[in-house]
Amino acid sequence: MDAKRSLRRELLAVRRGLPAGDVRSASDAVVASLRALPELAGPQAVLLYAADPDEVDLGPLLAAPTSGWTVLLPRVDDGELVAVPHDPELPLVAGYRGIREPVGPAVTDASISAVIVPGVAFTTRGERLGRGAGLYDRLLTRLGPTVAVGVCMEPFVRSELPTEAHDATVDLVVTDASVRRRGDPERPVPA
Repeated sequence: MDAKRSLRRELLAVRRGLPAGDVRSASDAVVASLRALPELAGPQAVLLYAADPDEVDLGPLLAAPTSGWTVLLPRVDDGELVAVPHDPELPLVAGYRGIREPVGPAVTDASISAVIVPGVAFTTRGERLGRGAGLYDRLLTRLGPTVAVGVCMEPFVRSELPTEAHDATVDLVVTDASVRRRGDPERPVPA
């Protein structure tokens, strides 16, 4: 879809142009909101991600996870995202498209309780514009009952995005300024 590709390029260019301090401040606010979400309270296996320099950085959650969390990180195996337990003692390696990935055996999809989903942009209803490979769309479709939380900076939340039938949605969108639940997207809770 040309509209999707064009918007993705435009938004990524904007995001790459943001000052590093702005990305750091937004990331800190998102991490604080994720730690406070009732949907993520208690013992859970939470799939995080290793951020690119212009993405919301979840590094503090990797270094000091919320009590009860088992942290997982994504890796691309045979064109599909799999979840691997995060061992802070092991370095991440450059994998698919140069993204930092963990080494080690993957867990089963059934063991994943929650997924923190990066996105180029989200709508107030949880629709997502990703990087275009469909990896998270396929993962979210494969998983059973799992909480899916999209994260981005507030300027990348839109009322509309071009979508296709295979695009998966998230249950919540957490930004540096708000938390939106899919069932009540027009009444965001300030972060």
